[in-house]
Amino acid sequence: MDLQLSERVALVTGGSRGIGRAAALLLAREGARVAVSYRSAADAAAAVVAEIAAAGGTAAAVPLDLADHESIRSAVGSVVDRWGRLDVLVSNALDTNGLTLWPPTAFEELAASSWQPFLRANVDGPYAVAQAVVPVMRAQGFGRIVLVSGTSALDGQPFAAALATAKAALHGLVRTLTKELGPAGILVNAVLPGTTLTEHIEAVLPAAARTARESASPIRRLLGPAEVVPTVAFLGSPLNTGVTGELVRVSGGL
Repeated sequence: MDLQLSERVALVTGGSRGIGRAAALLLAREGARVAVSYRSAADAAAAVVAEIAAAGGTAAAVPLDLADHESIRSAVGSVVDRWGRLDVLVSNALDTNGLTLWPPTAFEELAASSWQPFLRANVDGPYAVAQAVVPVMRAQGFGRIVLVSGTSALDGQPFAAALATAKAALHGLVRTLTKELGPAGILVNAVLPGTTLTEHIEAVLPAAARTARESASPIRRLLGPAEVVPTVAFLGSPLNTGVTGELVRVSGGL
């Protein structure tokens, strides 16, 4: 299916690995010029850019720190300076701020010194990225914003209160921006993966926990990043002309 992304420009935050990497690769295959943002993994981002170039696509690595709004503005500005426009934002980056899925952190042990920086980065960061791209999209009369959330934002997730709270906050942003930006030709949605077999999850999730989650899934397995991102790419494409304000689960039924 042609997603009509030829010559369009996409910014994928957290594009150096996991779902972000898979999204960057797919958008590039569909013809988009892709800015692959990273905070510290410069080598991994460069590898994604090289992989896109080897396949005949166009990409660039862009430093972006969710906790630094000047870094965000600079990253967006560099993309527009390079390619003259910005059509698609895939807001995927997550700043863990030292919080880990494993070993888990009980809510009553979650210190304010961890909670507050996590929410600042993972709520304020996506807000600032979206705010930086909207004027460009508004001037074009076209834009697609896809926030990567998670099923924990709807279902809750034991021992992951900060993550579930931050992702749930993005849902209010999605639904508000849908109404505010729709008249300008900008569609806004969220994709909600479940536990996805990224490099990080495969490294930290114990075998017993993985088996339990696979057994709970209607399809008896966990999805990989490449299975999540076709939905991201469609929602971010010109082919999507009417889906906006939606929270789309891509979780294998979990």
